[in-house]
Amino acid sequence: MTKTPPRGGRFPASLNEAASKASQPQATLRPQRTLNEAARDQRLLAVPTGLGLDSATVRQRMVERLRADGARCEPALQAMASVSRHLFVDTALATQAYEDTSLPIGLGQTISKPSVVARMIEWLYLGDGSRQRGHLGRVMEIGTGCGYQAAVLAQLSSHVLSIERLKPLHELAARHLRAQHVPRTQLFYGDGMLGYAPRAPYDSIIAAAGGDDIPQAWLDQLAVGGRLVAPATAADGQGQVLVVVDRFPDGLRRTLGEVVQFVPLKSGIK
Repeated sequence: MTKTPPRGGRFPASLNEAASKASQPQATLRPQRTLNEAARDQRLLAVPTGLGLDSATVRQRMVERLRADGARCEPALQAMASVSRHLFVDTALATQAYEDTSLPIGLGQTISKPSVVARMIEWLYLGDGSRQRGHLGRVMEIGTGCGYQAAVLAQLSSHVLSIERLKPLHELAARHLRAQHVPRTQLFYGDGMLGYAPRAPYDSIIAAAGGDDIPQAWLDQLAVGGRLVAPATAADGQGQVLVVVDRFPDGLRRTLGEVVQFVPLKSGIK
Protein backbone atom coordinates (compact mmCIF):
# COMPACT_ATOMS: atom_id res chain seq x y z
CA MET A 1 0.00 0.00 0.00
CA THR A 2 2.78 2.30 -0.26
CA LYS A 3 3.22 4.74 -2.50
CA THR A 4 4.50 6.23 -5.70
CA PRO A 5 5.45 3.26 -7.87
CA PRO A 6 8.90 3.31 -9.49
CA ARG A 7 9.11 4.81 -12.97
CA GLY A 8 9.69 1.41 -14.49
CA GLY A 9 6.48 0.00 -13.00
CA ARG A 10 5.70 -2.32 -10.17
CA PHE A 11 7.67 -5.41 -9.32
CA PRO A 12 6.10 -8.71 -8.22
CA ALA A 13 7.01 -10.08 -4.82
CA SER A 14 8.75 -13.04 -6.46
CA LEU A 15 11.43 -10.74 -7.87
CA ASN A 16 12.16 -9.55 -4.34
CA GLU A 17 12.68 -13.11 -3.25
CA ALA A 18 14.79 -14.00 -6.26
CA ALA A 19 16.97 -10.93 -5.83
CA SER A 20 17.46 -11.70 -2.16
CA LYS A 21 18.50 -15.28 -2.88
CA ALA A 22 20.76 -14.24 -5.74
CA SER A 23 22.61 -11.84 -3.46
CA GLN A 24 23.65 -14.59 -1.04
CA PRO A 25 26.85 -16.64 -1.43
CA GLN A 26 26.26 -20.22 -2.53
CA ALA A 27 28.21 -21.86 0.30
CA THR A 28 26.09 -24.29 2.29
CA LEU A 29 26.36 -25.84 5.74
CA ARG A 30 26.99 -29.55 5.52
CA PRO A 31 26.58 -32.21 8.22
CA GLN A 32 29.63 -33.78 9.78
CA ARG A 33 31.77 -30.65 9.47
CA THR A 34 33.69 -29.12 12.36
CA LEU A 35 32.08 -26.35 14.36
CA ASN A 36 34.72 -23.88 13.17
CA GLU A 37 34.00 -24.65 9.54
CA ALA A 38 30.27 -24.44 10.12
CA ALA A 39 30.64 -21.08 11.84
CA ARG A 40 32.78 -19.81 8.98
CA ASP A 41 30.17 -20.86 6.41
CA GLN A 42 27.41 -19.26 8.42
CA ARG A 43 29.32 -15.98 8.40
CA LEU A 44 29.50 -16.21 4.61
CA LEU A 45 25.73 -16.40 4.49
CA ALA A 46 25.28 -13.32 6.68
CA VAL A 47 24.33 -9.92 5.29
CA PRO A 48 27.46 -7.90 4.38
CA THR A 49 28.46 -5.52 7.16
CA GLY A 50 30.96 -3.26 5.44
CA LEU A 51 28.42 -1.06 3.69
CA GLY A 52 28.24 1.60 6.39
CA LEU A 53 24.46 1.74 6.10
CA ASP A 54 24.02 1.99 9.86
CA SER A 55 26.03 5.17 9.96
CA ALA A 56 24.20 8.37 10.88
CA THR A 57 26.30 10.05 8.21
CA VAL A 58 24.54 8.06 5.47
CA ARG A 59 21.13 9.16 6.70
CA GLN A 60 22.30 12.75 7.08
CA ARG A 61 23.54 12.81 3.49
CA MET A 62 20.09 11.73 2.33
CA VAL A 63 18.54 14.52 4.39
CA GLU A 64 20.98 17.09 2.99
CA ARG A 65 20.01 16.06 -0.55
CA LEU A 66 16.32 16.43 0.32
CA ARG A 67 16.97 19.85 1.82
CA ALA A 68 18.91 20.92 -1.28
CA ASP A 69 15.96 19.79 -3.43
CA GLY A 70 13.57 22.03 -1.50
CA ALA A 71 12.37 20.09 1.56
CA ARG A 72 11.83 22.70 4.27
CA CYS A 73 10.16 20.99 7.22
CA GLU A 74 13.01 20.57 9.68
CA PRO A 75 11.13 18.30 12.13
CA ALA A 76 10.41 15.87 9.28
CA LEU A 77 14.00 15.96 8.04
CA GLN A 78 15.42 15.38 11.51
CA ALA A 79 13.04 12.47 12.07
CA MET A 80 14.13 10.91 8.76
CA ALA A 81 17.75 11.36 9.82
CA SER A 82 17.04 9.17 12.84
CA VAL A 83 15.31 6.22 11.09
CA SER A 84 17.35 3.56 9.28
CA ARG A 85 15.50 3.19 5.98
CA HIS A 86 17.62 0.26 4.81
CA LEU A 87 16.20 -1.90 7.60
CA PHE A 88 12.72 -1.58 6.08
CA VAL A 89 13.58 -2.99 2.64
CA ASP A 90 14.81 -6.32 1.31
CA THR A 91 18.49 -6.86 2.03
CA ALA A 92 19.13 -7.21 -1.72
CA LEU A 93 17.98 -3.59 -2.13
CA ALA A 94 19.59 -2.16 1.00
CA THR A 95 22.34 -0.31 -0.85
CA GLN A 96 19.65 1.72 -2.68
CA ALA A 97 17.75 2.62 0.48
CA TYR A 98 19.16 6.15 0.81
CA GLU A 99 18.66 7.11 -2.80
CA ASP A 100 15.58 9.15 -3.64
CA THR A 101 13.74 6.22 -5.14
CA SER A 102 10.81 3.98 -4.32
CA LEU A 103 11.59 0.30 -3.86
CA PRO A 104 9.39 -2.81 -4.13
CA ILE A 105 8.23 -4.35 -0.85
CA GLY A 106 6.07 -7.12 -2.30
CA LEU A 107 2.43 -7.56 -3.38
CA GLY A 108 2.86 -4.87 -6.04
CA GLN A 109 3.52 -2.22 -3.38
CA THR A 110 6.49 0.06 -2.79
CA ILE A 111 8.16 2.04 -0.06
CA SER A 112 7.73 5.72 -0.92
CA LYS A 113 10.61 7.83 -2.12
CA PRO A 114 12.21 9.77 0.74
CA SER A 115 11.23 13.03 -0.97
CA VAL A 116 7.58 11.94 -0.96
CA VAL A 117 7.66 11.04 2.74
CA ALA A 118 9.28 14.39 3.52
CA ARG A 119 6.74 16.28 1.44
CA MET A 120 3.68 14.51 2.87
CA ILE A 121 4.82 15.18 6.44
CA GLU A 122 5.67 18.76 5.46
CA TRP A 123 2.06 19.24 4.39
CA LEU A 124 0.92 17.84 7.76
CA TYR A 125 3.03 20.48 9.49
CA LEU A 126 2.77 23.48 7.22
CA GLY A 127 -0.44 23.03 5.22
CA ASP A 128 -0.87 25.97 2.86
CA GLY A 129 1.52 28.04 4.99
CA SER A 130 -1.17 29.94 6.86
CA ARG A 131 -1.32 27.64 9.87
CA GLN A 132 1.91 25.97 10.91
CA ARG A 133 1.68 23.30 13.59
CA GLY A 134 4.21 22.49 16.26
CA HIS A 135 3.40 18.82 16.81
CA LEU A 136 1.42 16.12 15.01
CA GLY A 137 -0.35 14.84 18.13
CA ARG A 138 -2.28 11.61 17.63
CA VAL A 139 -1.78 10.31 14.09
CA MET A 140 -3.76 7.86 11.98
CA GLU A 141 -1.84 6.51 8.98
CA ILE A 142 -3.70 4.75 6.17
CA GLY A 143 -1.43 2.22 4.46
CA THR A 144 1.32 0.94 6.74
CA GLY A 145 3.28 -0.74 3.96
CA CYS A 146 6.65 -1.83 5.31
CA GLY A 147 6.38 0.48 8.33
CA TYR A 148 8.98 3.09 7.39
CA GLN A 149 6.73 6.14 7.38
CA ALA A 150 5.11 5.00 10.64
CA ALA A 151 8.58 4.89 12.18
CA VAL A 152 9.26 8.45 11.01
CA LEU A 153 5.87 9.67 12.24
CA ALA A 154 6.54 8.10 15.64
CA GLN A 155 9.38 10.60 16.13
CA LEU A 156 6.97 13.49 15.59
CA SER A 157 3.80 12.52 17.42
CA SER A 158 2.36 11.36 20.70
CA HIS A 159 0.96 8.17 19.14
CA VAL A 160 0.68 6.58 15.68
CA LEU A 161 -2.11 4.21 14.72
CA SER A 162 -1.45 2.68 11.31
CA ILE A 163 -3.86 0.54 9.27
CA GLU A 164 -2.91 -1.93 6.51
CA ARG A 165 -5.36 -3.99 4.44
CA LEU A 166 -2.80 -6.49 3.10
CA LYS A 167 -2.02 -8.99 5.83
CA PRO A 168 1.52 -9.94 4.67
CA LEU A 169 2.50 -6.26 4.71
CA HIS A 170 0.85 -5.72 8.10
CA GLU A 171 2.92 -8.60 9.47
CA LEU A 172 6.09 -7.36 7.74
CA ALA A 173 5.68 -3.88 9.22
CA ALA A 174 5.06 -5.34 12.67
CA ARG A 175 8.34 -7.26 12.46
CA HIS A 176 10.23 -4.17 11.31
CA LEU A 177 8.86 -1.92 14.04
CA ARG A 178 9.49 -4.50 16.75
CA ALA A 179 13.04 -5.05 15.55
CA GLN A 180 13.72 -1.30 15.58
CA HIS A 181 11.98 -0.77 18.95
CA VAL A 182 9.88 2.00 17.44
CA PRO A 183 7.86 3.65 20.23
CA ARG A 184 4.31 4.97 20.31
CA THR A 185 2.96 2.93 17.39
CA GLN A 186 0.01 0.57 17.08
CA LEU A 187 -0.70 -1.40 13.91
CA PHE A 188 -4.09 -2.66 12.78
CA TYR A 189 -4.96 -5.11 10.02
CA GLY A 190 -8.15 -3.80 8.49
CA ASP A 191 -9.93 -1.70 5.90
CA GLY A 192 -8.22 1.67 5.87
CA MET A 193 -11.11 3.34 4.07
CA LEU A 194 -13.07 3.00 7.31
CA GLY A 195 -10.34 4.54 9.45
CA TYR A 196 -10.51 3.41 13.06
CA ALA A 197 -13.37 5.07 14.89
CA PRO A 198 -12.76 3.51 18.35
CA ARG A 199 -9.59 5.61 18.75
CA ALA A 200 -10.86 8.77 17.07
CA PRO A 201 -10.53 11.70 16.90
CA TYR A 202 -7.05 12.12 15.41
CA ASP A 203 -5.00 15.29 15.27
CA SER A 204 -3.33 14.19 12.03
CA ILE A 205 -4.42 11.77 9.31
CA ILE A 206 -2.10 10.78 6.47
CA ALA A 207 -2.85 8.36 3.64
CA ALA A 208 -0.55 6.49 1.28
CA ALA A 209 -3.20 5.61 -1.32
CA GLY A 210 -5.63 7.72 -3.31
CA GLY A 211 -9.29 7.30 -4.19
CA ASP A 212 -11.83 9.39 -6.07
CA ASP A 213 -12.32 11.55 -2.99
CA ILE A 214 -11.48 11.66 0.72
CA PRO A 215 -13.56 9.00 2.53
CA GLN A 216 -16.19 10.48 4.81
CA ALA A 217 -15.00 8.22 7.64
CA TRP A 218 -11.64 10.00 7.68
CA LEU A 219 -13.26 13.42 7.81
CA ASP A 220 -15.52 12.29 10.65
CA GLN A 221 -12.50 11.06 12.63
CA LEU A 222 -10.45 14.26 12.24
CA ALA A 223 -10.25 16.30 15.43
CA VAL A 224 -11.07 20.00 15.61
CA GLY A 225 -7.76 21.73 14.95
CA GLY A 226 -6.55 18.64 13.08
CA ARG A 227 -5.22 18.21 9.57
CA LEU A 228 -5.58 15.47 6.97
CA VAL A 229 -3.25 14.93 4.01
CA ALA A 230 -4.13 12.39 1.30
CA PRO A 231 -4.02 11.94 -2.46
CA ALA A 232 -7.28 12.01 -4.40
CA THR A 233 -8.37 12.13 -8.03
CA ALA A 234 -7.95 15.59 -9.57
CA ALA A 235 -11.07 17.61 -10.40
CA ASP A 236 -10.62 16.98 -14.12
CA GLY A 237 -10.38 13.24 -13.50
CA GLN A 238 -6.80 13.15 -14.79
CA GLY A 239 -4.31 11.82 -12.24
CA GLN A 240 -4.09 12.65 -8.54
CA VAL A 241 -3.40 15.69 -6.41
CA LEU A 242 -2.66 16.05 -2.72
CA VAL A 243 -5.65 17.21 -0.73
CA VAL A 244 -5.14 18.96 2.61
CA VAL A 245 -8.14 19.22 4.91
CA ASP A 246 -8.15 21.37 8.06
CA ARG A 247 -10.96 21.07 10.61
CA PHE A 248 -11.99 24.29 12.33
CA PRO A 249 -14.72 24.71 14.96
CA ASP A 250 -17.04 25.96 12.22
CA GLY A 251 -16.25 23.32 9.59
CA LEU A 252 -13.70 21.98 7.10
CA ARG A 253 -11.39 23.77 4.70
CA ARG A 254 -9.75 22.03 1.73
CA THR A 255 -6.50 23.01 0.05
CA LEU A 256 -5.16 21.37 -3.10
CA GLY A 257 -1.45 20.57 -3.32
CA GLU A 258 0.75 19.31 -6.09
CA VAL A 259 0.21 16.51 -8.59
CA VAL A 260 1.16 13.09 -7.18
CA GLN A 261 0.93 9.43 -8.11
CA PHE A 262 0.00 6.94 -5.40
CA VAL A 263 -1.42 3.44 -5.57
CA PRO A 264 -5.24 3.23 -5.70
CA LEU A 265 -7.17 3.31 -2.45
CA LYS A 266 -9.07 0.04 -2.08
CA SER A 267 -11.65 -1.19 0.39
CA GLY A 268 -11.72 -4.50 2.21
CA ILE A 269 -8.87 -6.67 3.45
CA LYS A 270 -6.72 -9.24 1.71
